[in-house]
Amino acid sequence: MTEYFDIPHIGKVLFDEFLEPLNLSQNALAKAINVPSNRINAIIRGQRGITADTNLRLTKYFGLTKGYFLRLQAELELLESERKIENDLSNIVPIDYNSLKKVSG
Repeated sequence: MTEYFDIPHIGKVLFDEFLEPLNLSQNALAKAINVPSNRINAIIRGQRGITADTNLRLTKYFGLTKGYFLRLQAELELLESERKIENDLSNIVPIDYNSLKKVSG
């Protein structure tokens, strides 16, 4: 049986890797990026994902590349989904493009 580590929500990453080490409160971050504090709170609590708008504000504030949080969020979601459907995925046979007849046009 495969052992897995817990896949964190993007909000946990935001808190653990950015807010906590910088001793930055959720309210201070919200004010700095000009969003309602309940948006940051919902992200941190795992009740909301990061939108493109919030991503742009966060990456500007933290000096990161534009898509940093969206790419990380997508990767975390893919890992979680892959775990959930790994049995189904193992039964899918990839298409063999070489065996398809070419249609001349």
